[in-house]
Amino acid sequence: MAEAKTTITSVSVEAFIESIEPPMRREEARLLDALFRKVTGTVPKIWGPSIIGYGEYSTTHDSGRAVHWMRSGFSPRKAKHSLYLMGGYCDDITATHRAEALARLGKHSVGKSCLYVNKLADIDMAVLEEIIATDWQTMLRLFPER
Repeated sequence: MAEAKTTITSVSVEAFIESIEPPMRREEARLLDALFRKVTGTVPKIWGPSIIGYGEYSTTHDSGRAVHWMRSGFSPRKAKHSLYLMGGYCDDITATHRAEALARLGKHSVGKSCLYVNKLADIDMAVLEEIIATDWQTMLRLFPER
């Protein structure tokens, strides 16, 4: 079985955030980190070269593929922030709640398990907090900590 390409690294979250350019994107990463820490109550780790991940879980898919991944996280990419929110992908009830919350969020786009935001000024941060909190609780319910 192939090893996962994106794994936890020894890079410090603080050092990674300090390296982000431009300065506005770095400041937004600090704000997102503070929000994720508040909601999740966890200390993040760097996954791969550019993802700040909160919590972790392991599971095995029906196909037999074993997965070790973060419960939630984000990557401050150059064009957009990518927020990794798997709960809405894994759970129909959470997906319905997320759709309602996204209608109130502001300017964004979505992928299968990602929420993309150009800049934080485009969105309602209270709604984002609600989305992250609901997603976090879903991930804890679906993949209990051991």
